[in-house]
Amino acid sequence: MEISFLQDSSLQTITNKKVKVAVAKGDGIGPEIMDATLRILEAAGANIEPEFIEIGEQVYLSGNTSGIKAEAWEIIDRNKVILKAPITTPQGKGYKSLNVTLRKSLGMYANVRPVNALHPYVQTNFPNMDVVVVRENEEDLYAGIEHQQTQDVIQCLKLITRPGCERIIRYAFEYAKAYGRKKVTCMVKDNIMKLTDGLFHKIFVEIAAEYPEIVNNTQIIDIGAARLSANPIDYDVIVTSNLYGDIISDIVAEIAGSVGMAGSANIGANVSMFEAIHGSAPDIAGQKIANPSGLINAAISMLAHIGQTDTADKIKNAWLRAIEDGYHTADIYKEGVSVKKTSTSEFADAVIDRLGLSPETLKSSNLSKGGGQIRIPEYIRRDEHKELVGVDVFIDWKGSSPEEIGNALNRVNAFNLKLKMITNRGVKVFPNGLKETYCTDHWRCRFVSIDAEIEIGKPVYKVIEYEQVVELLSKLYHSGFDVIKTENLYEFNGKRAFSLGQGE
Repeated sequence: MEISFLQDSSLQTITNKKVKVAVAKGDGIGPEIMDATLRILEAAGANIEPEFIEIGEQVYLSGNTSGIKAEAWEIIDRNKVILKAPITTPQGKGYKSLNVTLRKSLGMYANVRPVNALHPYVQTNFPNMDVVVVRENEEDLYAGIEHQQTQDVIQCLKLITRPGCERIIRYAFEYAKAYGRKKVTCMVKDNIMKLTDGLFHKIFVEIAAEYPEIVNNTQIIDIGAARLSANPIDYDVIVTSNLYGDIISDIVAEIAGSVGMAGSANIGANVSMFEAIHGSAPDIAGQKIANPSGLINAAISMLAHIGQTDTADKIKNAWLRAIEDGYHTADIYKEGVSVKKTSTSEFADAVIDRLGLSPETLKSSNLSKGGGQIRIPEYIRRDEHKELVGVDVFIDWKGSSPEEIGNALNRVNAFNLKLKMITNRGVKVFPNGLKETYCTDHWRCRFVSIDAEIEIGKPVYKVIEYEQVVELLSKLYHSGFDVIKTENLYEFNGKRAFSLGQGE
């Protein structure tokens, strides 16, 4: 499989036939900035044919809880490229984010957000920053799998997969290789989430070894985000999981001068979508003051993606020149720097008037010098030996004494299983817990084989049968325990594949 960003030759044609693009005008300021962007594309000679689709707020409110109609899906499937303005998801009533639905349903796993400083024309403390955030786009906490399990406790599942990690991390290195980037930084929190973020980190190390010409390093996300906001010049390409990427991409956009200036590419094997990273800003909708720059930059990335790099460079350089010449919308207007406070359409006119010109101070765009195809191989699943060695039984129990529930569970005839420990919110509270630990009504009770033991301070688990788990659950039910969920405990290739309790 070959997937590319900023040069997809599969979408070019020898006959110069126009490339059909699904275009969504969106909500709030969406129609205003889309109209401005499309005027610029037309004036620059972009060889595209917009095919408009209706998605977003009005579709939601018409009774379609997905926010997108069947005919829109058909147009997207036919065209494979989407240019989308921001949309509004109505609050409440269980509406799901259409942005997340599009990205996940269409397999757009890589979210690519380049951010450059535009100093001195856009205020920033970091005039030389040039950072690309490559964000995993489909999994992590954005899987949106949540459950209320007890009166007091709600869970959200963080799903990290090996194929998801391999694709996004390799994409980051391939992107760096293709566009002359020197360093890729991985950001994780594997000092706490040792399995999920630990997998991301492990695969980063594996793949980084295949690109010895590119410097690589790993940072814990909290200090990494702090250092990024203080010294963005130290970073080049950043790769990270979904939630972290969402946060730090907004950080870099804001410290560069304005979130409203940044565009975003969502890249998949078959379909790609290009959009501004900001929201629909309904508070200024209809005032004709919105900055269309984010969507313009998204459209520039789209043109390069479909092989029209010359037109992409033409628009990008005209846009840079308009910024240089002081034509600024209200969000970046500054006395003494700006020449004119423009409306949305006036800013588009300023860009159109400069088509064919290049910036004199800012660095010119030269996307045609990109390194071509970005290659992502098919995922090959490895054969691993999996063994069941225990079960975590989660129980809704209103008492506050760990000893009381622990002793009651120890009295259950557990079918050659024994209660190893109980945790509450991840902290071990039985046996030998601390009286200061606050306990809710959500108890994780770990059962393992009665033959499990401790060797040299390390737990050694023994294989159990699934029927033992079923029998245990039946016994717990008939003993009056409210079992709300279970998690089987596995070893893969003899290695523990579950977390220990804090204090275990």
